[in-house]
This record gives sequence, C-alpha cells and structure tokens, in this order.
Amino acid sequence: MNRSIAVPVVGFITLLACLWFVAKHFGVTTQPAFIASVALLLAPYWAFGFGFDNWLRNHLHSAVAQLLAPLLLIVAYVVFALPNGVFRWSMCLGMTAVVMAVTLLLQSAKGKPGWRDWLVLAILGISVDFHFFDQAWPVAGLTAIPKLLFVDVGLYGYLVVRPISRIGFDFRLKRSDMAIGLREFLWFAPIAILLGFALRFLHLHRTLSSPAEFAAGWLFTLLFVAMPEELFFRGLMLNMLERHLGTNRALAIVSLLFGLAHFNKRAAYFNWRYVILAAVAGVFYGRAWLAKRRLLASSITHATVDTVWAIWLR
Repeated sequence: MNRSIAVPVVGFITLLACLWFVAKHFGVTTQPAFIASVALLLAPYWAFGFGFDNWLRNHLHSAVAQLLAPLLLIVAYVVFALPNGVFRWSMCLGMTAVVMAVTLLLQSAKGKPGWRDWLVLAILGISVDFHFFDQAWPVAGLTAIPKLLFVDVGLYGYLVVRPISRIGFDFRLKRSDMAIGLREFLWFAPIAILLGFALRFLHLHRTLSSPAEFAAGWLFTLLFVAMPEELFFRGLMLNMLERHLGTNRALAIVSLLFGLAHFNKRAAYFNWRYVILAAVAGVFYGRAWLAKRRLLASSITHATVDTVWAIWLR
C-alpha cells in the first residue's frame, strides 16, 4: 500500500479501536450499528486531515455531484436509527436541510467572504450550540455526535465546494505545531489561574492523574472538542473576518464571540465567568493559529487548557 494512504488508514483503524475500548470501558454501547455510524462520520473528518479534499475536487466536477455527495453523511444517521427503532423524520429531514443549505449557499458564493459565508457559519454554529439534533443519536453521554456531521459539512464546504485558503486543517503533526501550541498554553496559564481564582471560576482539586489518563483525555479533547471548535472559530471565522478588518480587530472580535459561545455551558444561566475566561483563552488560541496558520497548533493549546482544567481545576 502507498505510504501516503497507509498512514491515514492505519491511523483511522487505530482510532476506531481506541474508541471501541473507551466506549466499552465507560459502559457506552458498542453495538455494530452505533460503531458503524460513528465510523461513517469520523471517516471524512479524518480523511480531510490527510488531503482527501484534493481528491474530491478532482473528481466532483459538476454542481449536481457536489450537491449530492455530502448527503451520504445522512446515511450515518439511518445506519444507527433504523436498527434501533429511533428513526425520526424530523431529525433526518432537518439534518438534510442543513447539509443542502450549506452546499447550495457555498456553490453560489464567489470572491471574498460575504453574506453567504456568514449565513453558513450561523447555520452550523446555531445547529451545534443550541443542540437541535442531539437526540438524533440518543446515547447517554454521546448526544454531541451530530457535531461531527456538521464538522464534516463545514470541511466539505470550505475545502471542496468553496475552497478558502490557509484554513490549516491537517492531522499531519509538525514539530512547530507542538512548540507553538505549548508556548501559547504556557503564556495563558498564569493569566487563567490568577483570573480564574479571582472570579471563583476555578477550584483546585488535589487529585492524581496517571500519564495514561491524562494522555487519553487530552487526545479525546483534541480530536472531538478542540479541533472542531478551532476549525469554526479560527480556521473559518477568524480567517474570513481578518480579510475585512485586519488581524488584530478580527482576533479581538472572534475571541469575544468564542467567549459568548460558552454562555450556557455548565450552567442553567448566563455563565459570565466562563464567558470571560473563554474570551481570554480565545486570544491565545488565535495567536497559536496565526503563528503558522495551522489548526493543530491552536488545538494543542486548546486541548491542553481543557484537559488541565477538567482534571485539576474544574
């Protein structure tokens, strides 16, 4: 097998095996329909990180082919829902509408980012942040699976249908990704600790964490929390807004929006403490992305912050 194909394939199989063991360990369902459904959503996400978009652009020549291709993502829902008797037309048609709307809007978008692009980001962001489709996969603890579908839609839209330069979505790790990501974490850490304790948002937990536990939590956060959020806020939003407002103003606005996106996290009210800390963190995540225009760098900062917080400071 060609090495350029073997590496992502072996990596994907390893990823699925790890997810299966994690699901089994935490008592989450490992039934074949569920695993197959998750694999169908993970496959494009993983493949885009190894240049799959180049192959798609070379083979999807017509507008009709471009429009129909992302509808295959809905198969992931059908594969899970039908065998389990939880199929709902409202969920199926709603997700199909999002996929079609995003693709059609981006097919008609030309030139510099404009209103169609901002509408696409609004559709994707609202669909995820307001949890409209969480019950499509009604599995305890895993109701955020639809986020993967919308990440795939966003990647397809902005890597294939309407390619935007310098997004930086790439799973091929570089030494600079780790260096920049950890550098920005170290810059942010003392600010976060001082501000977090002053706002009574952080609480120290005297607990031990094994290297394996930390690594597992960090990797899961990197792939399923940090990278999707960094794609949306830095790779797309900051990337496009910078072209209109310049780097510093765009960074400030996107960091504020990133903070506001956390207003309803871990609270039934407007969580202003979380908003403030997330907005400040957004500045450092943005700095990490801007350094080399690579999402892995900002995702490493993001995942390290979240993992340290979850284990010792939440």
